[in-house]
Amino acid sequence: MKILYAAAEAYPFIKTGGLADVAGSLPLSLNNMGQDVRVVLPLYSRIDRKYTEEMELIAQFYVDLDWRHQYAGVYEYKLDNTIFYFIDNKQYFDRSELYGELDDGERFIFFSKAVTMLPKMINFKPDIIHSNDWHCAMVNVLAKDFAIGDPYYRDIKLLFTIHNLKYQGLFPPDLLQLTGLNPYYFSEDALKFYDVISFMKGGIIYSDAFNTVSGSYALEIKNGFFGETLDGVIRKYDYKLSGIVNGIDYEVWNPETDAFLPHHYSKDDLEGKRQNKLALQKLYGLPERDDVPIISMVTRLVEMKGMDLVNHALEELLQKDIQFVVLGTGTAMYEDSLRYFEWKFPDKMRARIYYNNDESHLIYAGSDYFLMPSLSEPCGVSQLIAMRYGTIPIVREAGGLKDTVQPYLEDTGKGNGFSFTNINAHDMMYTIDRALSFYDDPEHFQQIVENAMTSEHNWDDSSKAYIQLYEKM
Repeated sequence: MKILYAAAEAYPFIKTGGLADVAGSLPLSLNNMGQDVRVVLPLYSRIDRKYTEEMELIAQFYVDLDWRHQYAGVYEYKLDNTIFYFIDNKQYFDRSELYGELDDGERFIFFSKAVTMLPKMINFKPDIIHSNDWHCAMVNVLAKDFAIGDPYYRDIKLLFTIHNLKYQGLFPPDLLQLTGLNPYYFSEDALKFYDVISFMKGGIIYSDAFNTVSGSYALEIKNGFFGETLDGVIRKYDYKLSGIVNGIDYEVWNPETDAFLPHHYSKDDLEGKRQNKLALQKLYGLPERDDVPIISMVTRLVEMKGMDLVNHALEELLQKDIQFVVLGTGTAMYEDSLRYFEWKFPDKMRARIYYNNDESHLIYAGSDYFLMPSLSEPCGVSQLIAMRYGTIPIVREAGGLKDTVQPYLEDTGKGNGFSFTNINAHDMMYTIDRALSFYDDPEHFQQIVENAMTSEHNWDDSSKAYIQLYEKM
């Protein structure tokens, strides 16, 4: 099948979150399975010159946004077995940030319209256009509208993937004029969402199928707590909803070959993991002890990641003989709280209020436990990486965390981590205590580590599920 895969970011070119990991890995995996998947992205000025200097200009056309006649250049770059197209427009993409600009609505209407027009411009007619999150959601609306007057689009199927329902692309209704769409689209059955237009709503309604990045999250978003006020729309169209859990790139995340680790290791020889732990302690100025458990977090410091639970529990947690490491940025309240606890417990706590990719690899490899108490987690990637590196996840049973982490049962020896159900700091502490109780029990601890490291979360199964969904469509 021919698939045009549209996303706002993709690793290794540009990344702000998990969407980039998916867009950088899933198409490559699908192509390895015999599909013809090509990715289209904005040509941001932040993309490293080592990529842009190797790109080839293959097409140029114009996109009409009301009275504006905007240039769109198409650059091509081949990475491994996958062709990436980049839509060039300096006015929209020569920015210091990817998102959060005052004209985001106009920028991504332009991108969505350019993506919809792209197949005709480069002579690549896809069987399916697969768009991702609110940035590309309008592709579904525009392609359906184009099909009314252009037979070229009538047999192209549209898949829309929701990576995080919280970010919906809500904009003033006068932006609808830029799309060239009929005013009818500002109605309750189309894009109208209270008094604004919702790109996300358009993606749900006008796609032929839509999915989320885990089965549990697909169920959760039908109710009010997780549905982010779109639960009614989702329930109405749930006949075309499914969930496919993400994977991770086993070439990038591999403790046996990871270039960012000072010591390599495998499930059969964990000496390198012990050495990485000492290296992590040395890097962060913690006492270098291999007999103390390290609990870590690599996360955005926001409410949705469970930081309120962490705040409530840290005083009690740091009374124990543990070390606690956090890497990430976010809300000032949480950043300041973590700095306070680092000051109060200098031999047990390190808060690194920034993000550093090199350090994240060492944290995954050098820790014993990885904490993810998320209120909502569409899929989650960190728990998959942690397990790959033999670091035991402690998670709340939400979305993809529930789908990928199975609680350890000592009587059967099955399970790859620990989990709790309620959004409650006491439940979280009980689960952490239970996880720590196995640290000094080598037989059980080794079993959990082995179970985690042998859990299969590469892209193979997910890619097969996407192929089945494409074929069904």
